[in-house]
Amino acid sequence: MNVRIDEKVKEILPNLQLGIIEANVVVSPSDDELWGMIDSVYKHLQETLTLEDVLKIESIQAARRSYKKLGKDPSRYRVSSDSLIRRIPKGMDLYKVNNIVDINNLISLETGHSLGCVDLAKVKGDVVFTKGNAGDYYEGIGRGQINLENMPVFKDDEGYFASTTSDSVRTQVTEESKHIMMMVICFEGDSKLNEYIEKINSLMTKYADANILEAKIVE
Repeated sequence: MNVRIDEKVKEILPNLQLGIIEANVVVSPSDDELWGMIDSVYKHLQETLTLEDVLKIESIQAARRSYKKLGKDPSRYRVSSDSLIRRIPKGMDLYKVNNIVDINNLISLETGHSLGCVDLAKVKGDVVFTKGNAGDYYEGIGRGQINLENMPVFKDDEGYFASTTSDSVRTQVTEESKHIMMMVICFEGDSKLNEYIEKINSLMTKYADANILEAKIVE
């Protein structure tokens, strides 16, 4: 899959890195072993993290700084990792979706980075990571219409399909999905990005019978 970062975004966020994993997978409900890993991370964060601590996580701070640079309010439109991790000190359960989405959320919990996953059968043409314009919207998963103006977003030939706040209904991963892409968005870079990609590859291979087609860092 050809993925690039828009030059106008590079100028604003020169250290931005994207971890891109493309794979053929078998999507199914998470088994007890995978969910046990997620539950273990949840319980650890529940014991150690306050609501105020969430904003002290460096990767979330980096995302919030980047949103402001792009012209988006990170308190009104929270980066997905911020929204996910905030559920824990609030005593809210995590959503149990499917093995791919749950792996996505596990890595986000562990790193604080925004991750996304999409069904590539629903993506048309090459992909560019850009920012939305005034008047741009799409239907976010469980969130209704998302205002994409100045939002960091992935775009294909048909329009926007994923953002660092919420993925879209159009390309969401379901149990019918077979060819997927998972994205790790590191707004100010991360020296451990290769490690995160390797862990995702390992988890998807073990829990989703994945055939990894490509794994790379886009800068």
